[in-house]
Amino acid sequence: MAEKSFKYVIVGGGVAAGYAAREFAKQGVKPRELAIISKEAVAPYERPALSKAYLFPEGFARLPGFHVCVGSGGERLLPEWYKENGIELILSTEIVKADLSAKTLISAVGESFKYQTLIIATGSTVFKLTDFGVQGADARNIFYLREIDDADKLNEAIKAKKNGKCVVVGGGYIGLELSAVMKINNFDVTMVFPEPWCMPRLFTADIASFYEGYYSNKGVNIIKGTVAVGFTADASGEVKEVKLKDGRTLEADIVVVGVGGRPLTTLFKGQVEEDKGGIKTDGFFRTSVPDVYAVGDVATFPLKLYNEIRRVEHVDHARKSAEQAVKAIKAAEEGRLIDEYDYLPYFYSRSFDLSWQFYGDNVGETIIFGDKDPAVPKAKFGSYWIKDGNVVGAFLENGTPEENKAIAKVARVQPPIASLEQLKADGLGFASKI
Repeated sequence: MAEKSFKYVIVGGGVAAGYAAREFAKQGVKPRELAIISKEAVAPYERPALSKAYLFPEGFARLPGFHVCVGSGGERLLPEWYKENGIELILSTEIVKADLSAKTLISAVGESFKYQTLIIATGSTVFKLTDFGVQGADARNIFYLREIDDADKLNEAIKAKKNGKCVVVGGGYIGLELSAVMKINNFDVTMVFPEPWCMPRLFTADIASFYEGYYSNKGVNIIKGTVAVGFTADASGEVKEVKLKDGRTLEADIVVVGVGGRPLTTLFKGQVEEDKGGIKTDGFFRTSVPDVYAVGDVATFPLKLYNEIRRVEHVDHARKSAEQAVKAIKAAEEGRLIDEYDYLPYFYSRSFDLSWQFYGDNVGETIIFGDKDPAVPKAKFGSYWIKDGNVVGAFLENGTPEENKAIAKVARVQPPIASLEQLKADGLGFASKI
């Protein structure tokens, strides 16, 4: 097959690829200099929509409505936008081999792509229960959510199994958001997870108690402290029951699994330095290999604010790291200097009529403030994390844009506190004074 050659290649077609393309267009890229190679069949889109509005029974989101960069309030980049900007969008193309020393990528059908500069934006893949040898985990109607194809299959099942029973395996981001969506679709929902409370990587027991109470009030059944160890299927191969480690058996027409994921770095193993499960980069997202950059979920980068290196799996970092890498590439070409990446960790979620934001680091002691009664409509409460006498993290449910900006500033500035008691008494007022 004929070899294609580009000055810049982005491998991966998710959120980071779309934001990188926009930055290239902003910085100035000539026709046919840049290519995005994606195994998905559609142009880059805002992935968070898949676990939210894409699955709504009414007022649902569909492409082209949520192509990047609408998730950050930017212009929507339709497939025509790439054409107009001379960017080659190579879709439905999976790269199966990368030779970084030869600056060559090979696709599953044997196409060869040469580059001068490569941005690795391959993202993550989900863990599947079949990976752990769970009995019956290959039954039909057991779903995972990562790409638009996954969401389409789940949507079909929601229609086919109308008002049925759904078991959600996992109590993290996907578990909470999908439990809400399935309940909105009028399913009988049970959420199962092994930890003592939901979202344990971020939530304290105090914060989690509000969300668990709220979900219970909405009719979601929550089973904690156990895991799914097997599934039974009917004669047609469709899942019918979920067997739990504690001996219980749950009926299920649909099972949705959200038990984490891993960065897609296999293509580059042994060719590039790795750390903390990702590809090690500097503050400009340069890897150990010249002219190779890594962004988003796959990058392990210096988190300047805390003087340590981390890997962050979140859409906000995917967007910002992609833009930083492109700025760094163009600055290097033009002999300019730019500032190192200085990221403030940010996480958010929306489900039912809830909406929370978190900024900073969730380490140290915590205090909680506000009204966290799950029976109260539009309850507003928050939490601060305090380390060495300074506030290092802040969380807020149901904040206004101004209030969310205030807690972000607190997490960035890391102000000292007089006492935990005073901080608790001040609550959100503490943030508004910074």
